[in-house]
Amino acid sequence: MAEVHAEMVANVWKVVVKEGDTVEDGDTLVILESMKMEIPVLAEDSGVVAQLKVAEGDVIQEGDLIAVIE
Repeated sequence: MAEVHAEMVANVWKVVVKEGDTVEDGDTLVILESMKMEIPVLAEDSGVVAQLKVAEGDVIQEGDLIAVIE
């Protein structure tokens, strides 16, 4: 199991995957927007998205849980 956490305060601009999707190491999970820059959040392991903890438009803080991959 791998947890994906936010590395900065940002807005969730786009959610690319949904729960149940299979992802590979390096796939984009969500795209964050901070200071007019788009920052992709990548899967660090291959597996299935077990939990998705953010939605488009959410404001997340550094360290917030974005997704769980099993």
